Amino acid sequence: MTAKRLKISTFLLVLLMALTSLYSFAGARVQADETYQDDPNDGIVTASERKTDLLGEIMADVPPVSASSYVLFDANSGSILLGKDYDVQKEPASMTKVMTILLALERLEMTDIVTVNHDMAEAIKAITEDYVKLGLQEGEEISVKDLVYAAVLTSANDASLALGMYISGTEEAFCELMNAKASEIGCLNTHFSSAYGLSTPDNVTTPYDMALILNEAVSNTNYSEIAKTLNYTINATNKYSSVREITNANRFVNTTKFSYEYYIGGKTGFTNTAGYTLCAAAKKNNRLLIGCVFNATSADVRYSDLISLFDYGYANFATVEITESEFTPLIDEAHGQMEDLLSDTNLYISEQRVVLDRYITTTSSRAQLGSTNRIDLSNALIDTSAEQQVLEIPLCKVYSDKTYLVGTLVVRIDKKSGVVEINPEKKTNLTSVRSILITFAVLSGLILLLVIVLLIFRARIIKRRRDEVTKRANML
Repeated sequence: MTAKRLKISTFLLVLLMALTSLYSFAGARVQADETYQDDPNDGIVTASERKTDLLGEIMADVPPVSASSYVLFDANSGSILLGKDYDVQKEPASMTKVMTILLALERLEMTDIVTVNHDMAEAIKAITEDYVKLGLQEGEEISVKDLVYAAVLTSANDASLALGMYISGTEEAFCELMNAKASEIGCLNTHFSSAYGLSTPDNVTTPYDMALILNEAVSNTNYSEIAKTLNYTINATNKYSSVREITNANRFVNTTKFSYEYYIGGKTGFTNTAGYTLCAAAKKNNRLLIGCVFNATSADVRYSDLISLFDYGYANFATVEITESEFTPLIDEAHGQMEDLLSDTNLYISEQRVVLDRYITTTSSRAQLGSTNRIDLSNALIDTSAEQQVLEIPLCKVYSDKTYLVGTLVVRIDKKSGVVEINPEKKTNLTSVRSILITFAVLSGLILLLVIVLLIFRARIIKRRRDEVTKRANML
């Protein structure tokens, strides 16, 4: 091989290697651009942040509230709309009975008959005279239903205590059950030491925890039906020969002045140390709001406080339902993109599921401007060397000035086995055809380049030979 031919062959080899490297780099670059995207929006409001996020909104005409601590809670979304010292422990007084009745409705049949035994009778005697009582006597046989209605409608303390002791044997054991239930539903600052609301520093809860308890009662039992009853008749028992007529003491029910059309249940309370307390639930257009006030200035003002809070909550905030169907087009598109990225690898999507919050709450003014939905792929990084990986891709609802995280697209990616094709049809129709076309294009380019080089080389040889012939002729 001559020196010139060696130089040409070396040049072609280097050119071929350079083109191959360029091709490989270009393919890798395309894959990287599709997989790693810039974060299109920082400052996403997460699910945990949504609980208190609206408290930071500057709102006009917030109603004055007389209570020393209070909360307005959207039960659908779990957001606190308004509040003051809502996580500060205070005595709930007879609002305690909401938890007692909740457990009674969960664990007992309304037709069950309770016999007031000696221990119950002794415990009832210890209730001071200034506390409301039904007048239960030792040996009296009375239904769970009668005790429940007496405890809710007239706040009968002996009825509430009897229910607790009937369930657990002692008041102390029942309080353990109350505290366990409070913890189960998310209460972090509640400790019950009384089944009926005895004024004591260690029987405490907070406006927020009390809202959770009432929400549990009105949402999962028939507490609402009981609490809205105006009059109830307790039939004669073995200790009372006549019936006892009781009337609901709650002004939401027994007055026109404080009647509220959306009220669905609640409980009053009062002791000298707790002051006037009240928790209530309201439901309008399937939107459930819970309000709680502690230490209001008077018996009447606690009702007007809550009515003002409810009206303000319904007028100035909107609760939006989130459905999976509204994200379906985006999810399908993201799934297709990931499958395309994985088509040239030995990985495949083995599982995909969507986890969504059911509701979010935002301001009415923001909601009226509308929103869009988005899948955030900024951190969806695929490790091609991993045997198994799970991607948690955020699903967001985007408003003009705020973005809420409302769910997650969970994608599990596994490595294919060595001999089994997970999706041979897709491999044949898409991956193989694309690979063949790319290879054909690259080879065609290389062949064309080689032909051009050879033509140039041949032209130079022909020219050199002509020059040599002309030179000889001139010499002759």
